[in-house]
Amino acid sequence: MRSLKIGLNGTLLALAVAGGYLLAQHGWGAASTPADAAPSPAPQAMPVPVVDVVKKTIPIYLEYSARTEAIRNVTLRAKASGYLQEQLVADGADVKAGDLLYRIDASDYQAALDQATAQIQRDEASLAYLRSNLSRGNELASNGYLAKDGFDQRQSAMRQGEASLAMSRAAQHTAELNLKNTEIRAPFTGRLGRNQAPEGTLITSSSGTPLNNLVQLSPIYITFNPSENEMAEIQKAFANGTVETEVVIPGSEEKPRQGKLTFIDNAVERNTGTVAARATIENSDFSLLPGQYVRIRLHIRELPDALMVPQTALGSSQFGKYVYVVGKDNLVEQRVVLLGPADGDLVTLTSGVNEDDKIISGNLQKIFPGVPVQPVGGSDRQL
Repeated sequence: MRSLKIGLNGTLLALAVAGGYLLAQHGWGAASTPADAAPSPAPQAMPVPVVDVVKKTIPIYLEYSARTEAIRNVTLRAKASGYLQEQLVADGADVKAGDLLYRIDASDYQAALDQATAQIQRDEASLAYLRSNLSRGNELASNGYLAKDGFDQRQSAMRQGEASLAMSRAAQHTAELNLKNTEIRAPFTGRLGRNQAPEGTLITSSSGTPLNNLVQLSPIYITFNPSENEMAEIQKAFANGTVETEVVIPGSEEKPRQGKLTFIDNAVERNTGTVAARATIENSDFSLLPGQYVRIRLHIRELPDALMVPQTALGSSQFGKYVYVVGKDNLVEQRVVLLGPADGDLVTLTSGVNEDDKIISGNLQKIFPGVPVQPVGGSDRQL
């Protein structure tokens, strides 16, 4: 038994010596310390595009959905009765004030005018005789050959003749008006609609037979409904002078049309809490039609010294909007910001940034607060 124990102990000792030798050969022994390990490399700064905060005065607008509305929209009716003889302008045509649109058969009215003219000629002849008769009576009365009563009769007859002539001239004027009413002309420049009375239709002035519809297209109203909460600012701008407006046609690439705010209603709609208002713009090409949907914005004031950054520099988190700023030692800082009015590609920041900050405008998905960066672009201001 003793010899067996000695054998086992010797074997264990030999194994321990061999293991120590192997550890020494591979550098795994106690002599290896953390000080001998190589230091980890520092993170490399990522190049990021930066822009300066823009400080400028910007216009403040209020924008609304709106509809176009014709300033004048009338149904054309005839004052004279008769058969519609002719339509001289096609449906949907653009016409000018005074253009002849329809003509009614005027034969009856021409006959009435001829009769009134003949009556005038008869009355003028009769009056000429009565005046001559009165002149002779005046000489006879002055010589004592004509009684006072006879002279008064001649004078009364002349005055009756003058009254008859005046009535005949009035009848002639009425006949001329009736004849003129057989021609329906455009009361203003605009565009016709669809004809409602084909040629040959019996037109009656008593029932006011409609012929067509005429709308004025230039200038044209833009009607919209601002809320009562915004009315104080709009009315203040309106009271201080002209409120310029811009009208945009959705889906159109043309430039905004310029106009002016011209009307604010005097009451608030109970059901909607809005106020009716309208602007007036030129529409010389007649491209806008009444009832068309447009967008309008009102220039109500200027905002001075606004701090602005590109909208592409904004990020979103559970805390709201933020921007990344190059901070001290070129380390990224995250700033939570509040947004103000936009102007093109720029947006106003009402808090969170300073005028001399450098805003990171790209690689936003690859950076986070505290990471070192290498700014590219912007001005040469020292942080």
